[in-house]
Amino acid sequence: MISQLEEVESVTEEIRPELYLSDNFSSLILNSIEKSEQINTSSSENINFRLATKEDRIFARQITDEMQSSALNRGCGISKRSPLSVIRKMIEGKAIIAVTPENDWAGFSYIETYENNTFVSNSGLIVAPAYRQCGVAKAIKQRIFELSRTLYPDAKIFSITTGAAVMKMNTRLGFEPVTYNEITKEKKFWEGCKSCVNYQALLSKDCKNCFCTAMLYTPDQDEPQEEENESETEHHR
Repeated sequence: MISQLEEVESVTEEIRPELYLSDNFSSLILNSIEKSEQINTSSSENINFRLATKEDRIFARQITDEMQSSALNRGCGISKRSPLSVIRKMIEGKAIIAVTPENDWAGFSYIETYENNTFVSNSGLIVAPAYRQCGVAKAIKQRIFELSRTLYPDAKIFSITTGAAVMKMNTRLGFEPVTYNEITKEKKFWEGCKSCVNYQALLSKDCKNCFCTAMLYTPDQDEPQEEENESETEHHR
């Protein structure tokens, strides 16, 4: 737990120097701490996990920016998504979003289909920084998996990722590591890698191997329960 002194030090670092002379300095400190505590509380309670709709398009830019920023911070490759592509998934009913009572987005993921719905990918799993480490990714992953099974019950579900936490979640849901030959070969999927920093490495291996791990769920498998996780961006397209 963060001590009260540490909270004060953290807050004061963000206050402009001239405000230290203000008669309201103490009030500024207390109000800032109170605001911080309110944010932390809302991050773990009362978040609404639901099917995204066209009204959620207001979050599209924030979602795609955070996808890119998270990948850069972790130093890994990720296919860049556009706000328009995210909005399209919202309108099609192929995305799950987490929204707070204050109408802030807390997390997001969507599904994509390939080879005439033979394959479905669970893609773009991302959690807003303020809402990480409190089970948001776990809840979204569960719901996007259930949505995939509902819309495409006979499809094989796959994802590729460099994130250990995502691999762990996938394993709990019944996914197994596979070679790239066992997931979709549709050109559209691999074209999504063009904006990834590892794209040339993928091409050099004829799209048969790269830094991401491919994982696959087949419909005839049992569906085990998943466990708590870290929040990491899931790849793909």
